[in-house]
Amino acid sequence: MEDGLYFVSSLPILDSLSIGITCLQRPFYERDTSVVARDLVGKKLVRLLAGNSGDQERLVGIITETEAYGGEDDPASHAFHGSTPRNSIMFERGGLSYVYFIYGMYHCMNVSASSKTKKAGAVLIRSILPIDRSHNGLDLTDSACSLHIENGKTPRRILAGPRIGISVATAMNWRFKLP
Repeated sequence: MEDGLYFVSSLPILDSLSIGITCLQRPFYERDTSVVARDLVGKKLVRLLAGNSGDQERLVGIITETEAYGGEDDPASHAFHGSTPRNSIMFERGGLSYVYFIYGMYHCMNVSASSKTKKAGAVLIRSILPIDRSHNGLDLTDSACSLHIENGKTPRRILAGPRIGISVATAMNWRFKLP
């Protein structure tokens, strides 16, 4: 156990939602937010940049840490008080990027995710290349999109523990990362 994290037992990962498909598809994100957060660990975030000669440069990072944020039932979530212009992506279909600016210096990258029974949710991706507000609302299920998430190796072990930097709903172990 490190940083209050513990190992999550080997739970079945819904790889059937992405087997044979490079870009994770929408049903992957249409599940409980904490399950999506856990299952994103080990996946690849891909950014496509247009080069000077018309070719595309591909930047890939392995997602090593995530945190789940629910809807109106999670006081630490931006969605807790309902939909606003800032958080509206959390109330839309799963698989959209939700990027916001905090502390006057950081852009936070999230992906919308919630089950059919929940109105809102998002997964904070804690460790990837710089992201800015222009990435907000992109469809991460479209492999032609300049930013999307691809299937990667399913880790054998994942650490789980409390989310960072919040003062409410601290008992929920919705932060996931590679050991």
